Amino acid sequence: MIRIPRGTQDILPTETKKWRYIENKLDELMTYYNYKEIRTPIFESTELFARGVGDSTDVVQKEMYTFKDKGDRSLTLRPEGTAAVVRSFIENKMQGEPNQPIKLYYNGPMFRYERKQKGRYRQFTQFGVEAIGAENPSIDAEVLSLVMHVYQAFGLKKLKLVINSIGDMESRKEYYEALQAHFKPVIHEFCSDCQNRIDSNPMRILDCKVDRNHEAVQNAPKITDYLNDYSKAYYQKVKELLDVLEIPYEEDPNLVRGLDYYTHTAFELMMDNEAYDGAITTLCGGGRYNGLLELLDGPKETGIGFALSIERLLLALEEEGIELPVDDEFDLFIATMGERADTYAVKLLDACRKNNIKADKDYLSRKLKGQMKQADRLNATYTIVLGDQELDNDEVNLKTMETGEQQSIKLSELVSHLK
Repeated sequence: MIRIPRGTQDILPTETKKWRYIENKLDELMTYYNYKEIRTPIFESTELFARGVGDSTDVVQKEMYTFKDKGDRSLTLRPEGTAAVVRSFIENKMQGEPNQPIKLYYNGPMFRYERKQKGRYRQFTQFGVEAIGAENPSIDAEVLSLVMHVYQAFGLKKLKLVINSIGDMESRKEYYEALQAHFKPVIHEFCSDCQNRIDSNPMRILDCKVDRNHEAVQNAPKITDYLNDYSKAYYQKVKELLDVLEIPYEEDPNLVRGLDYYTHTAFELMMDNEAYDGAITTLCGGGRYNGLLELLDGPKETGIGFALSIERLLLALEEEGIELPVDDEFDLFIATMGERADTYAVKLLDACRKNNIKADKDYLSRKLKGQMKQADRLNATYTIVLGDQELDNDEVNLKTMETGEQQSIKLSELVSHLK
């Protein structure tokens, strides 16, 4: 038997209704903030992620699904959404002051070769937003407010917003030098990844999953001590706006995020619940990326965004015991007795469906008792039993399944009655 690839999952009909509810709710929320949907290819040029995400990141070095096509071009299944959205922004020349900021959102499968753990898959569904073309603390505050709104809309309450500023490139140059001087005497005690990053991107050592509790990490220089005046003022204004919005937050000077393109505001949303393990503590993350567009040969524009995993959102809802209000009802089940009734039911079903009535019938020649059990399994609101007598008299008993109440109605008027 051929089995599903490791790190993937089948989303069965009992679960897809939950997915559909979440996706529809997210679409609705985006309209309130004037974000428009964008769809990009599932695979892109490998160079896009090598340059956009960063050569030194785990994503590029270890986790990408890369292949050569028949034209010997190196392509990669997208591991995240921001780089692709920015590429599309540049290629389709979306920039222009009358339209800015361009507010976009996406939702689709991403691929990373990660170790399988609770809530993480090698193919996962990522929802994200990007606001491109405005460097203003108020758009940062709006994105942070949107993050909170998304999770609160699904009933999650134990939320903790963690923020930091990682400054601009000017601030980071001096900070990099301070980190290198701090870590080099003890770098031999760190994992091989950290040893490789000490020269290329020492800030990523703070984000290491292996050595995050090392004493040198806990005592490392703080980026907030190296911010220039502009970065300090920008970060302070973001915090003031969060206070205006009455959004509580915590500051973590070691929060740097895992991708190289971030600048200024960085953030994560976490579940403040000790019952969660490390795999699902962080629900989503994001930040500002002021140099990414230029890095990808685009205009000198800025952006900010966040991304979340639908799988991990579902897991958080499950852990909190939150039931989604999915529509599980089915309008009508037609039970038939005899070939004549079965033939008529085909026509009746067609009329129901064309009038937006959810309807079905038996296709396995079950006995009447078995057909009624099928109606129960479908959670049908109504059933009718159709036989020669009902056809001859143009009359059926419409049964309400929840109460057992029956109502006599003309068969020829059934569709208009149920509309």
